[in-house]
Amino acid sequence: MRMFTLALALLATSSVSFSQAIAAPKVGLVFDKGGKDDKSFNASAWRGLQQARDELKLEIKAVEAADDNAFETLLRAFAQKDFDLIIGVGIAQAQAVKKIAGQFPAKKFAIIDAEVQLPNVRSILFEEHEGSYLAGALAAMASKSGKIGFIGGMDVPLIRRFQMGYEAGARKVSPHIKVTSNYVGVSTEAWNNPAKGKELALSQYDAGADVVFSAAGASGMGMFDAAEERKKLAVGVDSNQNWVKPGRVLTSMLKRVDQGVLMACRDLVAGKFSAGSVRYGLKNGGIDVAMDEFNRNIVTQEMASRIAALKREIIAGKIQVPDYYKKQ
Repeated sequence: MRMFTLALALLATSSVSFSQAIAAPKVGLVFDKGGKDDKSFNASAWRGLQQARDELKLEIKAVEAADDNAFETLLRAFAQKDFDLIIGVGIAQAQAVKKIAGQFPAKKFAIIDAEVQLPNVRSILFEEHEGSYLAGALAAMASKSGKIGFIGGMDVPLIRRFQMGYEAGARKVSPHIKVTSNYVGVSTEAWNNPAKGKELALSQYDAGADVVFSAAGASGMGMFDAAEERKKLAVGVDSNQNWVKPGRVLTSMLKRVDQGVLMACRDLVAGKFSAGSVRYGLKNGGIDVAMDEFNRNIVTQEMASRIAALKREIIAGKIQVPDYYKKQ
């Protein structure tokens, strides 16, 4: 009887150890302003995290900061618990990730759109200027007025990079095209102000622009409403937003944040997670412009073929897209 009891005790102990050994990895994510429903940047990160959960059987949790001061608190909360990977979405979290990752060197971190040089942080970066160049070229081809617009969210170098690429692509197609640019604001609130986005878009349309590109997170949703009201064209960003106003969205500049998040999670599970910078551009499919059933009647075959040719030239290095980061 004693032997049987001892065997049961050993079995119970083994069961606990086994369940602990196969416990699902845990990934925590802190959104940028606008949250997972912004249909843009954060939404793409959320898709990637959900895909990772389903594919890799992860346990996930995602939270949104009430304001910039909350980033550190949320990142620290994940680090103090048993989360295996903690992801900060957006440049506004760079300092917070640097601080918290430094305090928890045994934890793994990733940040989107910023470079944090620590041995436990992966910086997930994108060549936004390449996709913006293609968006600008397409906008110039579609424009009948010779005037197009750009709306940035927060006025920071990252968004200036979008603008510079967009203008260069437009002028590649039409050297004398006029590009009007405006920014929603200078704080992180600029990512979540659709009313201001709409106001700026209406102003650009009323001044003659017939295509407007917004790189402004959730604020860009106002641009789509303006395009519908004025019966003009819009260009989406980050996620494929062609479906938002079918017939009014020329294309979307795809920034595959979802793939960056998914790959970080895959590497975590495979034991291959590494720190340093990982870059996504046209060459590896991390950047592109969206062509689908929603813009098939707007983008002609001739336009699509020219965009494909420009894309090949950029990948081959025959076109050097101006980069705002290198102008600093």
